[in-house]
Amino acid sequence: MEKQTSVSAPSNKLRVLIIDDEKNIRATLSLCLEQLGCTVTTVSTPEAALAALRQQPYDLAFLDLRLGESNGLDLIPKLLTVDAGLQVIVITAYATIDTAVDAIKRGAADYLPKPFTLQQIRHVVDQSIKQRDLRTRLSDLEGRLQEAMPAIDVETDSPKIRSILEVAGKAAASDVPVLLRGESGTGKSVLARMIHSMSPRSAHSFVVVNCPTLSEELLASELFGHAKGAFTGAVRDQAGRVEAAEGGTLFLDEIGEITPSLQAKLLRFLEDKEFERIGENKTRHADVRTVAATNRDLEDHVRNGLFREDLLYRLNVIDLQLPPLRERPEDILRLARRFLMFFAKAARRHPPELSKAAEDALLAYGWPGNIRELRNAIERAVILWPAQIVEPEAFPPQISTHALSRGPQLGGDFSLEEIEREHISRVVAKTPTLEDAAAILKIDASTLWRKRKKYEE
Repeated sequence: MEKQTSVSAPSNKLRVLIIDDEKNIRATLSLCLEQLGCTVTTVSTPEAALAALRQQPYDLAFLDLRLGESNGLDLIPKLLTVDAGLQVIVITAYATIDTAVDAIKRGAADYLPKPFTLQQIRHVVDQSIKQRDLRTRLSDLEGRLQEAMPAIDVETDSPKIRSILEVAGKAAASDVPVLLRGESGTGKSVLARMIHSMSPRSAHSFVVVNCPTLSEELLASELFGHAKGAFTGAVRDQAGRVEAAEGGTLFLDEIGEITPSLQAKLLRFLEDKEFERIGENKTRHADVRTVAATNRDLEDHVRNGLFREDLLYRLNVIDLQLPPLRERPEDILRLARRFLMFFAKAARRHPPELSKAAEDALLAYGWPGNIRELRNAIERAVILWPAQIVEPEAFPPQISTHALSRGPQLGGDFSLEEIEREHISRVVAKTPTLEDAAAILKIDASTLWRKRKKYEE
């Protein structure tokens, strides 16, 4: 390592690594960067560059295309392996379109032909500072989001959820589209984030598009972006969520709400990874993995002409049905206690405990709003209930009234049919298959099927 200046420079200065075998270029470029307030390190060989990068992080690297006997392009992936956040600018006196394209493909952020001017260097530095600040803001935002919502919890006592998580784990390793089905509030978005976090794309963005919240025109712009003047209010070119998800995962929440014309554009993107911004003829490409979610019966939508059958087949390569909370009663108290811990920490109070009556109320309630409703009920209790033992009265009335009316009970004023129906319902809810439930109940699976059919009439 030939030179390092301003070792004790403030941390807000841009750290720059110059990799060039020409001494005059190193000196000239170093002087330009120092005038712009950067902290500069200069090296002349690939080995010295990798050694410098292992000693400390850098924001920006200027890399010569030719380093004696070595090809600078071959060094790009090695640099990014040491520091994936490094912005590499290739510099050369032998600029061609082919080498520029090759440099970008290997991970370079930009390409700068020699001789370069101070204005060009200033532009590169300004762009690098903007990128660094953006990464910092995104990191801060992710940290605040982690504080604002409970962490993904894959522990469960429900055989149904265990089976789903097993399939989701296998699906995460591939790039195939995944379709998550289930009622609102069952945790589809949480499972989508888990699939992303377990995938090879986890280092890249997880981008959410909430389909029902926008009109067709605005949703198309939200997805694919738009050109300046494409519609009223489009005052500048704007990239869409597809481009923002490059290399990562695009989560399409409530996919069943999009219009047929937009479905056609989405189908094309899923098949070819190609799209155009609204008001633009330029075809763009994006490397994105898609996870979609819906609370609709998409097959029924297909029959009624509301949803494209070919799009459904493209979306549901892996199809996961999340059960409602009432069908996984084993997890109700586990989730409730986790939410108690989380919201108590947020409120800076000692985590309260559930009384037996409160537990009974939670278990007896039907949870039409599923996990989201449970989360809200516990948050309300933590905020409003002053005691350390949470009683049913801490919950909304529709939940607290279940404390003393928990369905048919042995010894109560209930018919044998009501008791049988309740027992069968609970056994089926906690077993993965009807055969397993029949084995516990010691009846034939066909008999169990007939009884359930009768109860549903």
